[in-house]
Amino acid sequence: MMEASILADLANRLPHGIRLQKLVTGIRDQFGGGAVALLKLEDSALRPVAAEGLAREALGRRFEVAQHPRFAAILASRAPVRFEPGNTLPDPYDGLLDNQLGHPLPVHDCMGISLFVEGQLWGALTLDALHTNAFDDDARMELQRLVLLVSSAIRMTQLEQENASLRAGLVETDIDPTRPRGEGEIIGHSPVLRRLLHELDVVADSELPVLLMGETGVGKELFARRLHFHSRRSKAPLVHVNCAALPESLAESELFGHVKGAFSGATTDRPGRFDAADGGTLFLDEVGELPLSIQAKLLRVLQNGEIQRLGSDQPLRVNVRVIAATNRLLRESVKDGAFRADLYHRLSVYPVQIPPLRERDNDVLEIAGNFLELNRTRLGLRSLRLSPASEQALLAYDWPGNVRELEHVISRAALRAVSRGARHTDIVSLEPDLLGLDSPATTPSINATLSTEIATGELLPSMKTALDHCQRQMIRAALERGGNNWAEAARLLDIDPSNLHKLARRLGMKAGK
Repeated sequence: MMEASILADLANRLPHGIRLQKLVTGIRDQFGGGAVALLKLEDSALRPVAAEGLAREALGRRFEVAQHPRFAAILASRAPVRFEPGNTLPDPYDGLLDNQLGHPLPVHDCMGISLFVEGQLWGALTLDALHTNAFDDDARMELQRLVLLVSSAIRMTQLEQENASLRAGLVETDIDPTRPRGEGEIIGHSPVLRRLLHELDVVADSELPVLLMGETGVGKELFARRLHFHSRRSKAPLVHVNCAALPESLAESELFGHVKGAFSGATTDRPGRFDAADGGTLFLDEVGELPLSIQAKLLRVLQNGEIQRLGSDQPLRVNVRVIAATNRLLRESVKDGAFRADLYHRLSVYPVQIPPLRERDNDVLEIAGNFLELNRTRLGLRSLRLSPASEQALLAYDWPGNVRELEHVISRAALRAVSRGARHTDIVSLEPDLLGLDSPATTPSINATLSTEIATGELLPSMKTALDHCQRQMIRAALERGGNNWAEAARLLDIDPSNLHKLARRLGMKAGK
């Protein structure tokens, strides 16, 4: 029976997320198919933490309670709330059930109940059945009996997470490990993401400088926020500096401050970003773009914990943890003389590689679900989802622009759907043509291109000409993929950067000796 299964799980130590997923699967089986979702209340929105019978993208959605009257009714009651067939309140799961993807739900039965953990409203449990009269009085009584066990399973999961945090040395135990508090959220359940988040949680409580590395658009700022909010400095400021946006003439003043009269226009003393971050964390985004002159001054701060304001001879002590991020290969920048070796070693005491979206399995669908719900709200649509073909297209695409590109793809597709006549009362299903993605093989087929040119040419090219042609195309494709970053192109081509520069110069693609 369902109760026995829950009790057995309570007695066993289960991996993160497994207990709650087994819980919703068991509830779905007991109540006869359809869909079951366990949703946690976070601020003013419900976030699915486990679901059975819903599309994968549903796990990435955040349902604002004020926009979903069924959820509001469930949370307002301690007893099970049933929405009988024919109920006119909009269903938040329209178009999201696995066997009804992209289509309005038929006349069906659904119910839900609010969940309390240690006397506090935690969230809700919802059940949907595709046939009528599935949830009679007996079913509602059965759900009421299960509530205590469901709440116990949730609390057990929380305790396991808190114990894991304590073993890892984290100070605060009330932190939800699935997202940083405050701004931003990291969405996904892929193994590579889980390993990364665990690693970050361990290093967060140290005072070590951390260097976040990864391609453009992977969300390095979100991971920096997670590090800060899981650290003992979480109640102090987190100050973000975009180093690429700092003009060299103003960079020193922005970072370290200046005194009155330091330069024309300096009419008062002005503290810098290090002052603002004192006691907290300074996030140096795109740190590889800092001018060499500023790198030397930054090194002094990391070595001595002292800043010197522009125009002043008096050093000031600061207590700042530095987290840096870059999409460049700083080790190669050091070889090229564009970045100081001593500063690189100071910043990269603990280097962390953020995986690109293409390596995160089904996370792309969950993240897409989040963007779909945001655009559904912004455009005032009844429902906005991906068609099954679009889901496959997202999974097959290489995502050179990572999460940022995915956000833009979903936003554009939603606008295109509305511009082509989608009504606000429709369930809007985004088809692949609305996404505007290239084929899964985003890099042109170099062999096919060369074969065509050989076949159609009057004379066969020499072997050297053919090889040069192929190498140029590969380098161009890698540069395009890597945002015109030569070090990144070298990584993509699996070639030493110095050899790539030499090859590019020989092929006439780069000036120099």
